[in-house]
Order: sequence, then structure tokens, then C-alpha cells
Amino acid sequence: MTQVAQMTSFQSGSRQLEGYMARPEGDGPFPGIVIIHELFGLNENMKDISRRFAAQGYVALAVDLFAGRNRAVCLFRVMAGLLLNSLHNSGIQDLKAALTFLSEQPGVDDSRLGAVGYCLGGSFAIAWACTDNRLKAIAPFYASNPRPLQAVARLCPVVGSYPTGDFTTPQGHKLESALESYNIPHDIKFYPGAKHSFFNDQGRSYNAAAAEDSWQRVLAFFKKQIGVRAEV
Repeated sequence: MTQVAQMTSFQSGSRQLEGYMARPEGDGPFPGIVIIHELFGLNENMKDISRRFAAQGYVALAVDLFAGRNRAVCLFRVMAGLLLNSLHNSGIQDLKAALTFLSEQPGVDDSRLGAVGYCLGGSFAIAWACTDNRLKAIAPFYASNPRPLQAVARLCPVVGSYPTGDFTTPQGHKLESALESYNIPHDIKFYPGAKHSFFNDQGRSYNAAAAEDSWQRVLAFFKKQIGVRAEV
């Protein structure tokens, strides 16, 4: 599918954020996806993932939560926000602004919106979705859960991917149990032999088999929840 991709910017309160948007050519309407980065920020890996989603028929916005600030300071702030105030922090406010910006783009169907996040971004995706009913599906990878865990009673459908033996593995099991108890549609899978950040094909922990399987699961799950075909 032919696509267009470029850097863009938008406001979150008084702060200007940056992102990378990839979209299919045509009028749509297309579902929209916010992509939330790992601790490495908005890098080429996140941009490539945006293009991959655009090739599947999504308008994908990879947001840069560290835009215009010292990355180390920003990382400390966002991590502190997740740990101390999981559901109400500046990172979630920025993501809500990103979703508003995305939903207002020409050709985006604002009734079919989702989010994908990796590590830090996966943790944000879960916490954010507990507070924003515009999200209809999320795909966290090797993520931590919000506090209190009972907040996930408000989650939209979830397709989650975790390595076994990782520090996030127990978090995935707890999330799966909670989603079952709250009757929230979900697909949580654990990958033996995979390591943290296994989806990053530009990193040392890349696991091709786990990455491909999780990608296909995300596409199939999102197809059901927000109406996009599952074919590669």
C-alpha cells in the first residue's frame, strides 16, 4: 500500500510535541494508531513501525514524549509519573493530546482509535487506556501495570506480548488475570526464549520468531476491534 510519512508537531497544553506520522494514500476513512516509544525515544525503529502500520491501512502517529527536553531528565519524569501517579501524569496528558491531534487528521475515523507501546510505552498505553475511552484497542509489549491494578477494569480490549523470564513477565500474568476477572477481551501471550525489547529489529535482543508472531497477533486483534484487515 502506498503511503506518506513525515515529521509533524502539535500542542499539549503550552508545550509543543513532535511526532512522526505515516498514513496510507487516499481519503479513508482509516483507523488511527498512536505508537509510544521505549526509553530510547522516537528513533528509527519507531518510525519504521509507524510505516508498517500505515502499510496495513492505519494512520499511525509515533509520538516523542521527550521532545524539546533533555532525554535523561524527561525519562526520570515520565518514569516517576508512572510509578507515583500512574493514571494522572504529564505523559498521559501528552498522549491524550496526541490522540486528539491524530483524530482530527483528514481521513481518520475517530471512532476507531488504538495505541501500541513498547516497554515504557506499553506501560503508558495500559495506564492511559484506563482513563481515555476514545481508545478501542491497545497493544502493550513487555509493559508494567498501573497502580492500582483495579484500574484496568476500565480498559478497552488488550493484545499483550511478553517474554518469559523478564521483569515484566509477572506483570503480564497479573494483567491477564485481571482482564479475565473483568471480562475484558484480551489476548496475552508469553514467548519462551525471547528477551526484553524482542520486537526491536534494530536492537541486540531482537527475536524474529517472537516479533513476527506478536505482529500477526496485533494485526488480527486490531482487525477485529477497529476493523483493519490482518494480512501482511
